[in-house]
Amino acid sequence: MKLCIAEKPSVAKDIAQIIGATTRHDGYWEGNGYWVSWTFGHLCTLKEPADYTPEWKAWNINVIPMIPENFGIKLIPNSGVKKQFDTIARLVKDCEEVINCGDAGQEGELIQRWVLAKAKNDKPLKRLWISSLTEEAIKEGFSNLKEGSKYDNLYAAGTARAVGDWLLGMNASRLYTLKFGAFKQVFSVGRVQTPTLALIVQRQHEIDNFVSETYFEIKTSYRDVVFAETKGKIDQKEKGEEVIAAIKEEEFEVISYTQKEGKEVPPSLFDLTSIQVECNKKFGFTAEETLNHVQHLYEQKLVTYPRVDTTYLPNDVYPKVKGILERLTAYASFTSPLLGKKIKKSTKVFNDKKVTDHHAVIPTGEDPSKVGLNVQQKRVYDTITRRFIAVFYPDCKVSNTVVIGQVLEYEFRASGKQILEPGWREVYASSKGEKEENEDPESQVMPVFEKGEKGPHTPELQEKQTKAPSYYTEASLLRAMETAGKQVDDDELRELMKENGIGRPSTRANIIEKLFSRKYLVRQKKRIMATATGMELISLIQNDLLKSAELTGVWEKKLRDIEHGKYGVQQFKEELTQMVVELTEQVKTQGYQEKKTPCPKCEVGHLIRGKNAWGCSDWKKGCKFTLPFEFKGISINDNEMEELIYKKETRYTYILNKKKPKEVSKIGLDDKLKLVALKAEEA
Repeated sequence: MKLCIAEKPSVAKDIAQIIGATTRHDGYWEGNGYWVSWTFGHLCTLKEPADYTPEWKAWNINVIPMIPENFGIKLIPNSGVKKQFDTIARLVKDCEEVINCGDAGQEGELIQRWVLAKAKNDKPLKRLWISSLTEEAIKEGFSNLKEGSKYDNLYAAGTARAVGDWLLGMNASRLYTLKFGAFKQVFSVGRVQTPTLALIVQRQHEIDNFVSETYFEIKTSYRDVVFAETKGKIDQKEKGEEVIAAIKEEEFEVISYTQKEGKEVPPSLFDLTSIQVECNKKFGFTAEETLNHVQHLYEQKLVTYPRVDTTYLPNDVYPKVKGILERLTAYASFTSPLLGKKIKKSTKVFNDKKVTDHHAVIPTGEDPSKVGLNVQQKRVYDTITRRFIAVFYPDCKVSNTVVIGQVLEYEFRASGKQILEPGWREVYASSKGEKEENEDPESQVMPVFEKGEKGPHTPELQEKQTKAPSYYTEASLLRAMETAGKQVDDDELRELMKENGIGRPSTRANIIEKLFSRKYLVRQKKRIMATATGMELISLIQNDLLKSAELTGVWEKKLRDIEHGKYGVQQFKEELTQMVVELTEQVKTQGYQEKKTPCPKCEVGHLIRGKNAWGCSDWKKGCKFTLPFEFKGISINDNEMEELIYKKETRYTYILNKKKPKEVSKIGLDDKLKLVALKAEEA
């Protein structure tokens, strides 16, 4: 008998029906020479510190660093897990060959290999490696099974990642908690979560420390077109007024009028990160929500494997494109123009060098009406499908107009764009909420001008304020994680930087959610903000390797190199072990100069940080004063805490009543030392 092991029962059932294993037993299917069993995701995990030695059970700073000589795995303590594992172990013992049918990715490989290692498998190992769960894909996969050894490097990379996360997470979390924790507060530190948190804290510091400055711009209206003075910002109002006075009675002369035809290529196909970004922008979905929706679509055979980091397709998919388009009957109005001629084959879509194990996320052509999708799932499916159709459409042709005018020695510029042939944009014409991307905010509809024409104009001096950096949204945070904190807008450059991003596409959503669940982050509408606890943790971490997105990206690159056989697992472990040793020495000797903000109640103690609030250092002597980290959904940071203690109100205003979004208030500390909302006029 051949034993197939899938990652979940539903996938095992699909595989069993296709290969003829139709008799159901407790924990597996049987038939046609096959047993088909399943895991429930991870059945095994790395051992806990106490599993290696009793000395590591208690949180004791003197036993850190904890570095096992050899890492071991154990079953996750759960009766259902043990029962299913025992079934698999028995089948492994009795079978002739094992076929790994786990998720076709690094985590899927690790899940299966750990189970097989724990079951002491010594039978030949094959690998089912497919990009979708359609009947056609499964049949094709079984007729082209791979040798299990082909994926040894993938398994090695997964093991190295897990070991690295254990070494850093277990040691650093205990280290910072024991050194700096108060009121039973636990600090959670991780290889990916900490630099992600650091990105948000850094941005928040930039916003908190930002001082807005006034500047002026000169605009003028000529023939109902607004022109901007090309020198840009003016610091002093008087200078601007002098220019306005000098030019307002003079004629405006057009000195240059150019029209150039240009083209806009279709946007790239989706990888996991870009579909998460798109759905956050368009629908406000969190990264985790989008991942769950795409995973559901994959399991319903509607889209291909989602946990990918490429936006390309291999050349061997091209012959299948026509068939997929033909089956997308709900989109016939968009696909019929493509099916009437040869489908274009662009290197921006098909590139074998840009594809490793999986390709971009695309629809399979299966009928979604046969599956009960909810509204959110339909939106995600529609987004993926329209993008797939759009890449085969012609470029969008535009006419770009630039007009340069002059008054005295002052030069003015206006630009406009007109769509001549919509091309791929037709696919989005009926998509609600679809916004034009890469639009110039100054672009406007332009009449025809002639060089040398003159006429009256209406100049205006506009007063403006410099703006603080924007808070991260999930969309911008995902992009920052992908590019190790660097702002990158170009698709091709982003592709090059992916190898040095922090985290993997499949884990970034989980990392972000962890930071929320641990109260290091809060959401305010689409904004992501650090809590006081999150800001405090980053202020304590002085080791750049722990909180630098760029340096963490270097570790990520090494893990990818292990996956490709270019870097050794042992070398990776040794380097990370050395880092943990150095970190331990550094933190143990690190001083902590905490700001001592006086307690406003007893006026004897000072404020110290607890789990959910600041409290008085003299709490053991009976002082009960607390100041929560959050008020009406608003996170209170260190600066705001000091403002409340010293000035009784915050500097900034907030939306504290979600039912009245136009009503802004400050946060105040009343005479009873309780937090209150102060309307603008009260403040």
